[in-house]
Amino acid sequence: VQLQASGGGLVQPGGSLRLSCAASGRTFSNYAMGWFRQAPGKEREFVAAISSRNFLTYYADSVKGRFTISRDNAKNTVYLQMNSLNGEDTAVYYCAASSTTYPTMRTNYYNYWGQGTQVTVSS
Repeated sequence: VQLQASGGGLVQPGGSLRLSCAASGRTFSNYAMGWFRQAPGKEREFVAAISSRNFLTYYADSVKGRFTISRDNAKNTVYLQMNSLNGEDTAVYYCAASSTTYPTMRTNYYNYWGQGTQVTVSS
């Protein structure tokens, strides 16, 4: 699976962004999808995940209630809607695909990774 993330940028605190991740190469609906992020000087951390078909979702506590993960299997795309952004959300965001089919926060369960898109929250 090849993954291409997009939609990052500079946004003011309290603002919103929607990230997209387009997949190609294999049957998208066979994979659970996840979003991770990595801030400067920090380890990569889990953000959100969604199962392959029944759209079960799973969120990190730090984004619960502010971020929403969704997918459109007809378009081979997963989204991350991010609202009420703050400085701690500044990071490079990565999408990833897992052959497990269920949403998981475990990095080593993801087989494929996109290249990342920068999100900067600043006034």
